[in-house]
Amino acid sequence: MSAFVTPDVPVLVHGITGRIGRRHTRNMLEYGTNIVAGVAAREDRVEGVPVFRSTAEAVRATGARAAVAIVPALSVLETIIDSIDAGLQLIVTVAEGVPVHDALRARQALRHSATRWIGASTPGLVFPGKSKLGFLPSVSIAPGDLGVMAKSGTLSYEVCHRLVRAGLGQSLWIGVGGDAVKGTRFADMLPYFATDPATRALVVLGEIGGNEEEELATALQATSFAKPVYALIAGSAAREGVTMGHAGALIHGNTGTVASKSAALQAAGAEVFTRIDDLVRAVAAGAGAFRPSQNPPVAA
Repeated sequence: MSAFVTPDVPVLVHGITGRIGRRHTRNMLEYGTNIVAGVAAREDRVEGVPVFRSTAEAVRATGARAAVAIVPALSVLETIIDSIDAGLQLIVTVAEGVPVHDALRARQALRHSATRWIGASTPGLVFPGKSKLGFLPSVSIAPGDLGVMAKSGTLSYEVCHRLVRAGLGQSLWIGVGGDAVKGTRFADMLPYFATDPATRALVVLGEIGGNEEEELATALQATSFAKPVYALIAGSAAREGVTMGHAGALIHGNTGTVASKSAALQAAGAEVFTRIDDLVRAVAAGAGAFRPSQNPPVAA
């Protein structure tokens, strides 16, 4: 993945005039995000941001290059296609419950475009201290040198909060989401983190189900990823046959289990954990290796 987006990218917000859209637009602006336009059914202004009736019009008028879609699940496909047609570099969709067939159609449309999709359901991404696209909690964010990518939003909030308390911030934190069909997977992010000079180590927050972690392990080996990798696999206490909350949490044969994911990632050189505290202690202890000019922080 190339530099798919930069911290100062001009952003538009789909659904900006709704109650939730207004709230998160205000929060993103307060964080420093360069929001230049909104798109909604009627023209308006929200927090001083001009609102347009179409994505294409908003892009022509403001030069927006990325979008955050705060729209209902059944509107996500249409919003993604509008964003592709308008030539946006990035579309972040936050709605839970996007139909799988809509996500498949979105993936098909994206194959023939230069647009990067984060979602179907994601809390977004943040360049700490610079910009936020979505609703990642500020209490868990701090500038630092850990690249963080996660399937679960709430798990990543807790992990990043504890890492921040231990003096460990992020270079980029991205929620790829837990959907079975999604726009960006763990392995897709490796080229970005491998070449990003601000990222000195990678934290991967996975979970049981699907094969995304095994796929990441294959990519780690194929690309000879040179930075330390710390991975947490959630779900070690889940009972067999119990439905999990994420659509992607499906186990097939010997893949998708804690054991299979851990074995694959360990073989690729990652340190793997099933407890948050163990992960935080390991990253804090290893900070001296990937920060040669600093003393390792002490976990709170």
